[in-house]
Amino acid sequence: MSEYLLDMRGIVKDFNGVKALDGIDLKVRAGEIVGLCGENGAGKSTLMKVLSAVYPYGTWQGEIFWEGKELKAETIRQTEEAGIVIIHQELMLVPQLSVAENIFMGNEITLPGGLMNYAAMYRRAEELMAELKMPDVNVALPVYHYGGGHQQLIEIAKAINKKAKLLILDEPTSSLTKAETEILLDIIRDLKRKGVACVMISHKLDEVAAVCDTVSVIRDGAHVGTRPMKEIDTNEIITMMVGREIKNLFPREEHPIGEVFFEARNVTCLDVNNPARKRVDNISFKLRKGEILGIAGLVGAGRTELAMAIFGCYPGQSEAELWLDGKQIDVNSPRSAVTQGICLVPEDRKRHGIVPLQGVGANITMAVLENYAKFGTIDAESEMAQIQKSIARMRIKTASPNLPIKGLSGGNQQKAVLSKMLLPKPKVLILDEPTRGVDVGAKYEIYKLMFELVREEGLSIIMISSELPEVLGISDRVLVIGEGQLRGDFINDGLTQEQVLTAALGHTDELAA
Repeated sequence: MSEYLLDMRGIVKDFNGVKALDGIDLKVRAGEIVGLCGENGAGKSTLMKVLSAVYPYGTWQGEIFWEGKELKAETIRQTEEAGIVIIHQELMLVPQLSVAENIFMGNEITLPGGLMNYAAMYRRAEELMAELKMPDVNVALPVYHYGGGHQQLIEIAKAINKKAKLLILDEPTSSLTKAETEILLDIIRDLKRKGVACVMISHKLDEVAAVCDTVSVIRDGAHVGTRPMKEIDTNEIITMMVGREIKNLFPREEHPIGEVFFEARNVTCLDVNNPARKRVDNISFKLRKGEILGIAGLVGAGRTELAMAIFGCYPGQSEAELWLDGKQIDVNSPRSAVTQGICLVPEDRKRHGIVPLQGVGANITMAVLENYAKFGTIDAESEMAQIQKSIARMRIKTASPNLPIKGLSGGNQQKAVLSKMLLPKPKVLILDEPTRGVDVGAKYEIYKLMFELVREEGLSIIMISSELPEVLGISDRVLVIGEGQLRGDFINDGLTQEQVLTAALGHTDELAA
């Protein structure tokens, strides 16, 4: 009997002749938590899709041994029946169905005659939610009633219900709050104690260090190394991931800051579902030329709604008085915002940043397509020249500019969205969670680009981020928003995370003291 629950040997996978995986090995023991680390596009998600039969046997080379026997799964159902369950970064829940219906989807409990046994499914769903320390969840309610943290745990309940022996988590905390993340990490530890193994793909190396027994690193589709977590630190993991040492994760650079260049006055957004509630409550702020303005606050504080109102895309009722370069401007749509020099890289790139089935190149030039139009047709040659230039500048990993963008890793999709929003040559660039789901090497490249833009092109940048170290590491000035209100405007000189959180929670008397 093998000591390993899972033993993947020499896995090779290519797409149109380009090798995404080049002889990868991965071993996991029962009850072991393995952190799978690497840059965006390194092949982590591809390897897990091979394991879970998203890419079925016969579409890749190598061998997979599961509980000592070779596994040749051709369908996801076969891997799930074996006990291998993957939870993708983009959750596979149906929002309109109940919590219980989502948990039992494809594995429903039925009565004689084929009718659904809802009573039995509700009982079991309640047991699972209690096991995951969420006894207050109403399993009869549609999933859309619950936030990202709850939905992530509902996915785990679905996996446990399938009697998972190995749970694959792809960026499980990318959209969770700090409190939700702690709950999830505790649940992963509980599952380990019950003998469930876990492969955790994450760019958040502090979380990898907190729960993983072993770390396996891949780079450019090749296995770099596997080490016990107790013998390695996060700096060494970074060096293995990117092939070089990154001493300063926030490459702060001196840059000139000019006079006030952009001003937003009295920005107010009413809740889409409850207009009596203000999501953004009369916020005003100024932005200087060449300045990086960080916006911090707890999840749900109104940061994204503020950005959407400025960009003319808030879905509910909103108002904002905007001034750019000394002139009042009227922004009533994203098109009018881009035309007048304001561009936004949205928080949810899947829903608002890309057209998934279109090519990488088509996504990049989408906002400036008229630049390549001549006599009613597109000058494909000049458009392609710009696409190649953008891909090279942002180091976007893609086999072809014509490859549908949904086939790229999350980080490379983010780089493409950023490229798209730079082509209109904005004067004010709003970045909403610009490094979410992005590896440490790509983060570094994005930070360097931000400083290049403010230093050499005189752009003004508004950066919204849930990661306080990022806000403090990059920003010249920090706005703090809480419950839709502006609670602080700080010069970032010796500013601490404690001061920002105190302001976000509305404890201004403590700051004054």
